[in-house]
Amino acid sequence: MREPAKISVTKRIEAALMEEIAAGELEPGVRLDEAGLAARFEASRTPVREALTRLTAQGILVEGARRGVFVAQYDREELAQIFEAMHEIEAACARIASQRLTLLSRTDIETAQANCIAAAKAGDRTAYLRANEAFHMAIYKSTGNPYMAEIASEFRRRTGPFRSKKFQTKEDLIASAQSHQELINDIFSEDSAAASKGMRSHMTESFLQALRAN
Repeated sequence: MREPAKISVTKRIEAALMEEIAAGELEPGVRLDEAGLAARFEASRTPVREALTRLTAQGILVEGARRGVFVAQYDREELAQIFEAMHEIEAACARIASQRLTLLSRTDIETAQANCIAAAKAGDRTAYLRANEAFHMAIYKSTGNPYMAEIASEFRRRTGPFRSKKFQTKEDLIASAQSHQELINDIFSEDSAAASKGMRSHMTESFLQALRAN
């Protein structure tokens, strides 16, 4: 019975760190202290170490020259290349999601958008970043293809700290939330070409803003 419990703790820590990195709460270059994380999650060092190892294997964390692991950093050229690849997978997800929409997936997307709007109006940057990630994750899930969803999710986790920098004011949050609505309309139209084009437009503007912020 001990092994499943240990795995559960490892996954909980891994998921929490991934969410914080994706939302930009842990910035590029930040060192993750094993002892500090163990205290924070009220766990032994073993599951913390395993979670860090798993995230390092995914390229989300990197081992530093000095002891410890750090949130991955990219120069502008590397970031542009990652954004280029992310651009293509996001467009593909929107295209496929538009063809496979269910009542549940529509509800998930609408709920995530409602949370984005509420956080933006409140000027709550942290809440908006989390809601924005949930919005895109809902689109990925709507593809009905867990492999595509995982690839798209990985790109979001890798780029989260960089994309978050473009949100500096309440107006930035509101503009981002408003841009979602046109994208939702394109996806809900069930016109795959329109959905793909809408996502390309949405992500192009997002990436240009992120590159300027970094």
